[in-house]
Amino acid sequence: MSNNTLTITDNRTGKQYELPIENETIKALDLRQIKVSNDDFGLMTYDPAFMNTASCKSRITFIDGDKGILEYRGFPIDQLAEKSSYLEVSYLLLHGELPTESQLKDWTWNITHHTFINESIKQVMDGFHYNAHPMGMFISMLGALSTFYPDAKDIFNEEARWKQIYRLIAKAPTIAAFAYRHRIGMQYAYPDNDLSYEGNFLNMMFKTTELKYKPDPVIERALNVLFILHADHEQNCGTNAMRSIASAQTDPFSSMAGAAAALYGPLHGGANEMVLRMLSEIGSVNKVPDYIKRVKAGEFRLMGFGHRVYKNYDPRARIIKQVADEVFEVTGKDPMLDVALELERIALEDEYFVKRKLYPNVDFYSGIIYKALCFPVDMFPVLFAIPRTAGWLAQWAEMLGDADQKIARPRQVYLGQRTREYVPMAERNGKTEGAIA
Repeated sequence: MSNNTLTITDNRTGKQYELPIENETIKALDLRQIKVSNDDFGLMTYDPAFMNTASCKSRITFIDGDKGILEYRGFPIDQLAEKSSYLEVSYLLLHGELPTESQLKDWTWNITHHTFINESIKQVMDGFHYNAHPMGMFISMLGALSTFYPDAKDIFNEEARWKQIYRLIAKAPTIAAFAYRHRIGMQYAYPDNDLSYEGNFLNMMFKTTELKYKPDPVIERALNVLFILHADHEQNCGTNAMRSIASAQTDPFSSMAGAAAALYGPLHGGANEMVLRMLSEIGSVNKVPDYIKRVKAGEFRLMGFGHRVYKNYDPRARIIKQVADEVFEVTGKDPMLDVALELERIALEDEYFVKRKLYPNVDFYSGIIYKALCFPVDMFPVLFAIPRTAGWLAQWAEMLGDADQKIARPRQVYLGQRTREYVPMAERNGKTEGAIA
């Protein structure tokens, strides 16, 4: 008997089954052979929210939550944040290696020269109500863009596939900035191809009457770091949505609209907004101890602490904390920072939080920085979606080349009634078994 197997004894029948172990996993379909009778469907696993189910094999992002490790293609996140640009990291995610100087130059040129959007698409943007949420507009515009590029449906044509990658990475900041300008009633500021990826985004967001927008280098660098930290994060909710939709061979614009819709939720892309609301509610440092008591009493959660994956200090949070200091030297210190620092100090010392491994995550400081950079709170999910574009596309491209992948179609455990006789309207009593979940 091989050591690299799992032996299962079914106590219902007394039968034993030997299942191969590969990469610390067993194939779920190997459980299908475990049956009580020949007409039995076979054993399945029940795993709501994929808490312990691997849906794919990937070479893009590695996370060790217990040790607080995050790597893109094997490179530690702190090294990339310190030494790389976002476009360099996006090249890494999609190509598997860091670019040479000439490769980065070509990559940057291709991204930069796809930043403009078709003038007709602006009419779609103009159709939104003045107070429409920027993320809702962002999602809708991605879906609308799919109709402008019919070649995007040719997903197995490598040349066409790369063209969509250039387009999406390039146009995501443009769509985001246009959504913001529409939201506040300002005319659109067009891309400036002389600026960096982040500098151009700041230009489209905040340019007013100046002939040439010049971004502050500290703010530009801070945005670059934040974009790198958010570029990919393994099989999270948004990425799972991207892969699931794309498994139907959907075009990348539509697939990414679905991924962005997942990011729209407050438990995903809106988490840093919840942190800001919490800090505003606390108000001052002297109110922190009382707030902590209420958290420990179970009245509410401490936002920005703890993570589904990380059971240690989120490595991205450490980097962002350093960036925050640099940003506040330019923008001035936000009083919320003192509240945040006191919260972090208590949480890292208090046995209640230490025992539960509730360490600060990436959302804890990112919202404070975005606020200092004058981004409105409802732009926070969009600021998450812009850099995540590269990660989503890397996951999409990887999935297309994976022979094991088929259209996503999870199973269910059916608990409802079976085969009932139809009841005519006049004979129905109106009683129900309970509310529909």
